[in-house]
Formats: sequence, C-alpha cells, structure tokens
Amino acid sequence: MAPLSVSAADEKRVKALGFLNNKGTDNFSARIITVNGKVTAAQQRCIAEAAEKFGNGIVTYTTRLTVEVQGVPYDKIEDFRAYIAKEGLETGGTGSLVRPVVSCKGTTCQYGLLDSFGLSEEIHERFYKGYRTVKLPHKFKIAVGGCPNNCVKPDLNDLGIIGQRIPNLDPDECNGCKKCGVVQACPMGAATLEDGVAEINKDICNNCGRCIGTCHFDAMDEGTYGYKIYIGGRWGKLVAHGRPLSKVFTDKEEALNVIEKAILLFREQGKTGERFAKTIERLGFENVEAQLLGNELLERKQQILDAELHMVGGATC
Repeated sequence: MAPLSVSAADEKRVKALGFLNNKGTDNFSARIITVNGKVTAAQQRCIAEAAEKFGNGIVTYTTRLTVEVQGVPYDKIEDFRAYIAKEGLETGGTGSLVRPVVSCKGTTCQYGLLDSFGLSEEIHERFYKGYRTVKLPHKFKIAVGGCPNNCVKPDLNDLGIIGQRIPNLDPDECNGCKKCGVVQACPMGAATLEDGVAEINKDICNNCGRCIGTCHFDAMDEGTYGYKIYIGGRWGKLVAHGRPLSKVFTDKEEALNVIEKAILLFREQGKTGERFAKTIERLGFENVEAQLLGNELLERKQQILDAELHMVGGATC
C-alpha cells in the first residue's frame, strides 16, 4: 500500500469542511448537507454527476439524512465543492457545533401535525447556518418529528420537537353515546366514558390528534396545534432518553426561542467534551427548564456568544 501523503493537519482541516477520510487512503467521503433530507431532482442529478466526476461513483446515505460521496481525492475537494454549489448544495456537518437537522416527512404524512419540512428549514437557517462559528462543548443534534409516532426519535437527540394537536373536549356537548367516537379513535386509551360523559386523561394522552373531529355532536371538533420539546436525549455508546419540558408551546417563535436558549445554555454552562444530556444531569433538569422558560439567556446572548469557550472542541465521535 502506498504511503499516505495527506498530513494530519490537512485531514483535520478538510474534516471541518465535511470531508471524512476513507480509512487507509488519501481519499475522502464528501458529506453533503440536505437541510432536512429533502433534495430536488436537479440536486440528485448533480450529486450523481459529482460522484462519477470526482469520486468512485458511490453515494451513501447517513442516519442524519446527509449524503456522502465516497472516494474524493484530496486535491479534488475544492473542485467538488464548486461543482455541487451550482445546485445550492454544500458540505459540512462535523465538529462541536449545531449539527444538520433531521426531519420526518410530517409535511406530507397523514399523521403529520406540523410542517416538519418548513420548520426544519427554519431551524437549519437560524441555528445550523446562523451558529456555524459558535463552538460548543460537543455536537448538538436537533430532530423535528411531525407527530408522537416519533419516526425520527426526537427524544434521542440533544433537542427534539414533536408536533402536537391538543384535544379540547367540551363536556357540555357530549351526549354520552354508548359507542363514543372519541373513545374508539384514541390509540392510547386516554379517552373514556365516566358517568356517561367523555373524559380524557391528560397523563396518558400524547396529543396525537386522532380523536379530533370524531364526535358526531361536535364535542371534539378543533384541537390546538403545538410543539412539544424534549431536551437531553443522546444515542450512541451512552444512551439517554430526553425529557419533555412541562409546557407544550403553541407559538412557533416561542418554540424556536427555546432552541436558541438551549444552545446558549449549553455553550455557557456545558463543560468541554460533555454532551447536553450530561450538562442537564449535572445542573438539574428543573434548573435547566427554568432557564429555558425564562428570558435571561436571550438577554445575555451576545455576552455568551462573545465568550472564549470550548476552543479545543469536544466532539470525538
């Protein structure tokens, strides 16, 4: 085998651009950011052409909805980046930073309770791109799920959003039908008939919205759309299930602000090398939740961003 000619410093430099070394070679896999796993037909063609022109013709897909073109030589990296840029594509997605957003197809899914593609694109622009120069203690992963089916496992990400449709039952409109449409529609067993009146156990209900509109007497005709936010999830060698904040947010901007506050909190109060789950464990969930529901972090945003923190970086995997 020929000796490797790419230095460790150059390998590290291009990794920051989204090019990961193919083990034992001078070639790299180019990690292309898809924003949320959605690409156009023109972009697909461009990726295929780039794979044949600069790589070994193989395209792989990561669990984080990015695309990797294998076998790109070190001296072709800049040519590759310029080629895919003509279709609005870019490489990246590594380091102790906000990572590319993962989204389910809730926008088009029959169960989707929010525009997951639209929301994830907003998060991508505001936090993946907007925070690209902000170093964190470790990587920070965000997932957007359109409903409680949890297809993208939001609660196993540092921060996850799950679409909600909160039932608003009007007991005065309930006729106590023996075959209650609301009870029959509820997959969680949260809806029951108590003394001839429909009730929903909020401790069991996951706000999937499947019961909305099933009452023939309009006791359950609308529902409130919202965003449930989980924090502190982690997949990998040490698994941690995220915990939901006590509030279900009904305003999108408020939910986006919580994401920003979580990033700011992690940057300021996280220790270099630890994941957000560990930061929350160390500080206490109630403490972290209180800060995320308050405004003080945003009021000190510039101070937190200007601080020289995590200069070494902590993402080791």
